[in-house]
Amino acid sequence: MTAMPTAAAVAKTAPAISAHGLHKSYGDKAVLNGIDLSIPEGEVFALLGPNGAGKTTTVEILSTLVAPDAGQARVGGHDLAARPEGVRSVIGVTGQFAAVDSLLTAEENLLLMADLRHLPRRQGRRRAAELLERFELREAARQAVSTFSGGMRRKLDLAMTLVGTPRIIFLDEPTTGLDPRSRRTMWEIIRGLVADDGVTVFLTTQYLEEADRLADRVAVLDRGRLVAEGTPEELKRLVPGGHIRLRFAGSAELDTAAGHFGATAVTDPEELTLRVPCDGGIPALRTVLDVLDGAAVHAESLTVHTPDLDDVFLTLTGHGTSDTTTETVR
Repeated sequence: MTAMPTAAAVAKTAPAISAHGLHKSYGDKAVLNGIDLSIPEGEVFALLGPNGAGKTTTVEILSTLVAPDAGQARVGGHDLAARPEGVRSVIGVTGQFAAVDSLLTAEENLLLMADLRHLPRRQGRRRAAELLERFELREAARQAVSTFSGGMRRKLDLAMTLVGTPRIIFLDEPTTGLDPRSRRTMWEIIRGLVADDGVTVFLTTQYLEEADRLADRVAVLDRGRLVAEGTPEELKRLVPGGHIRLRFAGSAELDTAAGHFGATAVTDPEELTLRVPCDGGIPALRTVLDVLDGAAVHAESLTVHTPDLDDVFLTLTGHGTSDTTTETVR
């Protein structure tokens, strides 16, 4: 007789976030048109889309801030409609704008959040000290937040989200307005949350590089619908234009190689290069190398070019992620 799985085992294998058929409209504007999601524990999931695509609305629904018009969802094992308090007990939310009190110090902001989380006083102080250290804010702990840079504010905002040790963190465009150095610092922090704490991160962003660098999986949201989902590499392979670029020492080698790759390869006699269409995967690379070996031709250099996520978005939606013609309700 096969043993039934325990409740703990079921909870462990269940998705951190699941949703089916989420709909939301504001007036006559349909912001979400039936969203289905399944996000495993310990994953960074990026929701990519332009302004008005429905990213923030998705976060607001899954974090219990807004009720959907239709559909069901479970977050951290709790039904969104039946147990919103259970959802709130396991999540943390960092919005597009830092929700910190500029008149308070960094330490005071964290202690205030600890009080709101009903942590005992001693535990709250210990947790605040840990987070100040972790986010490299200890030296600025007793400075007014009004003196902080944008990057410091965002770090403090994320630290406040972590006071209650959430299992699932929603980050709604967390690096908006940050300079490149501060943005990369935030990326390192987000990676650490998953690697060190095992949390699940639901990230919305307009930054293609951010999704590419951070996410295990990416979903492309356009006008309230998911138009594609997969790993960044899988999504890039949906788009034509990938190729391997071979450079040769002389025209004789170039001509010999071109004869073995056929009509689909593009020759540039001035640059002494040959462009071979491919998806950028290892099997395609191995095939190209085998052809060169068989032809006894040596290439001086080889580079793999694949479409980026901007190409993916343009192909799937007909406009880029910075498109402002999309309805801007949420």
